[in-house]
Amino acid sequence: MKIQKAAVIGAGVMGAAIAAQLANAGIPVMLLDIVLPDNPDRNFLAKSGIQRALKARPAAFMDPARAALITPGNLEDNLKDLKDADWILEAIIEKLDAKRSLWERVEKVAKKTAIISSNSSGIPMHLQIEGRSEDFQRRFVGAHFFNPPRYLHLLEVIPTPKTDPKVTETFSAFAQTTLGKGVVVANDVPGFVANRIGVYGIVRAMDHMVKAGLTPAQVDQLTGPALGRASSATFRTADLSGLDIIYHVASDLGKATPDDEDFTLTPAFRTLVEEKKMLGDKTGSGFYKKTKGADGKTKILNLNLDTFEYEDQGRVKVAAVDAIKGRPLAERVKALYAAEGKEGEFLRGVMNDGFWYAAKMAGNVSNRLQDIDNALKWGFGWEQGPFETMDTLGVQTVIANLEAEGRTLPPLLAAMKESGRDAFYAGDETVTPEGQPTKYEAPYFILTDLKKDATKVIKKRAGASVIDLGDGVLLAEWHAKMNALGEDQLRTVQDAHKLVQDMGYAGLVIGNQGENFSAGANLPLILAQAQAEEWDELDDMIKQFQQVTTSLRFSPHPTVAAPFGLTLGGGAEFTLHADHVVASAELYMGLVEVGVGLIPGGGGTKEMLLRFTDMQQPGQRLGATLLPAVQRAFELIGTAKVSTSALEARNLGFLRDTDTVAMNKNHILQDAKRQVLALAPGYVQPTPRQDIPVMGDAAIGAIKSALHGMHEGGYITDYDLVVSEQLARVLSGGTGNNRAAKVSEGHLLDLEREAFLTLLGKKGTQQRIEHMLKTGKPLRN
Repeated sequence: MKIQKAAVIGAGVMGAAIAAQLANAGIPVMLLDIVLPDNPDRNFLAKSGIQRALKARPAAFMDPARAALITPGNLEDNLKDLKDADWILEAIIEKLDAKRSLWERVEKVAKKTAIISSNSSGIPMHLQIEGRSEDFQRRFVGAHFFNPPRYLHLLEVIPTPKTDPKVTETFSAFAQTTLGKGVVVANDVPGFVANRIGVYGIVRAMDHMVKAGLTPAQVDQLTGPALGRASSATFRTADLSGLDIIYHVASDLGKATPDDEDFTLTPAFRTLVEEKKMLGDKTGSGFYKKTKGADGKTKILNLNLDTFEYEDQGRVKVAAVDAIKGRPLAERVKALYAAEGKEGEFLRGVMNDGFWYAAKMAGNVSNRLQDIDNALKWGFGWEQGPFETMDTLGVQTVIANLEAEGRTLPPLLAAMKESGRDAFYAGDETVTPEGQPTKYEAPYFILTDLKKDATKVIKKRAGASVIDLGDGVLLAEWHAKMNALGEDQLRTVQDAHKLVQDMGYAGLVIGNQGENFSAGANLPLILAQAQAEEWDELDDMIKQFQQVTTSLRFSPHPTVAAPFGLTLGGGAEFTLHADHVVASAELYMGLVEVGVGLIPGGGGTKEMLLRFTDMQQPGQRLGATLLPAVQRAFELIGTAKVSTSALEARNLGFLRDTDTVAMNKNHILQDAKRQVLALAPGYVQPTPRQDIPVMGDAAIGAIKSALHGMHEGGYITDYDLVVSEQLARVLSGGTGNNRAAKVSEGHLLDLEREAFLTLLGKKGTQQRIEHMLKTGKPLRN
């Protein structure tokens, strides 16, 4: 029951985006829709869906070329072609009769081993397949994606009572590994898991906002990142989802659930949808509205729920949030739960509603607490799920507060009260929905769980650690803010290399499970040293950085990098030097140093020159034939190009064809470990190259000529020209070389370091760094 070909029926926004994600994963997919009677192109709707996905922002495709894996068709001419599909998914209109009619047609043509799924967000799965054969029902399982499918990690897999457990298991494994999704197994009940609990939370937040006399903007401050939740918080999330969607989901859930599950929408919300037709982003106005100010900049206006007029309220300040800035999540959650005044009143009301409801839903929407937590984390962008948040506060504290409000405890909380247990998760143990202890099984390898065994932490510094991954593999883990690279990170990699050799380990992984792999060098430190004119110290620091990055290539044991998310500057340079890379599909990798007036100084400039030069034919690596390779490296670095996916990183040259792309970010450390073990037997230590062909003055002249033309045309600034000329000098192998010259890697590293220091000493570069640190944006001086 292997899924090698798929079909998606319904080429609307969701269906086309799901087809795009299948194509991202390398799965050929048919995209079918109805035939429009008055359109000569019988595949018009499917083709339009593909084009919509190609134009989507954020991008639905990781590489636009992957669109070629989608074959457009229609349900009249191509229904028979479903016989070739291993998985068939519908994403059509949310009407039960339409879905039942479709499944009747599909059953007649689908092969007997195909898995059949619905992407419905609200229609129970078991109702859709009434009247179908036992064999069809056995192979049917709900597959509810969250929009946009590429970026939202959650996939709710919903078996019916008739679904073969092996089908659920096979499909879940495919979804996790091939599609890169976080799978939550949901029960076939109204709203499933994430929407049932998430929409309840949104509805209750609106009610508590009115009672506390707060505004939507104030609520979003309280229920956003400060509380460990998505930056879209409550009302921005509603705008993004569509207020009409929230309206219909809440109304449907209100009809389908008991009276104590209050999905009643506030009068103001009903007015927005029913009378004002202000539905959020889709209509351009909801709780917020974007407009252009007199200066041409976009402004966000806030809705006044008393007047239904939009107001420019500037930056909304909330005292409870300002008081906890910069503190760890656990401290923030505890402080907000205990806050005073109307802000605290609101937060306790909303959080207690959420805790009570999550506990009530345990065993109803899903049979595992961790599935409920993961659904909220992966579908709504929370850092902690409701049970994890109760653990942070202390479960008995939450229970006492709920009882003080006069609430009847759900069975799970009543059992926790009786047992006196103060946490749902303890080590490798959690509890069942009935409150009984059970083994906790993480859905993937979790580094923090491994580190609970103190013997696995071999060496620790404030910003980095050496971890024993088992089976003879060490991990150099970075855990600083944004994983900016400084002394802790460099010394830890050196420590790890030494430990591998001294203790007989097989090899080393460079990676972590933070928010990003690494956003680059420690700019504040570099700027401070430059302004203090500590040039000898800076020279030594850059030499050390080069030694550490290149040690990944030239150590006596294999090293594998596991990058994901932001992999910028020095983070990219580490990645470039690894023997092998296991990259998350969502990889935003680039050598971005020119944005702060520098060039890559840790071997990145050298490495891109080598890669592009090596792509030339052996007989074409001398003289003018090298110029395209030099120009390609120059353009990539000089424009600070950042990949929008691992597939694009491969196209740009940051990843090699032999490197691995993993669709699921949560799997990359384990995959990297396997790669180390595969490389270790018979590994031969590489040596630095001594015969790199360069063009010298000829390349410098060619690049300078192009640069001055761009400068005259106003395409680059005065200081862009200064930085670019330094970059050209390194990529050309330095001045004084002729077309047939050959240099060593060490020579190119020396040129990098010299250019880096030269630029760092200039006022223009220091201005760029200061501006980046202050605004987060590059300065065009």
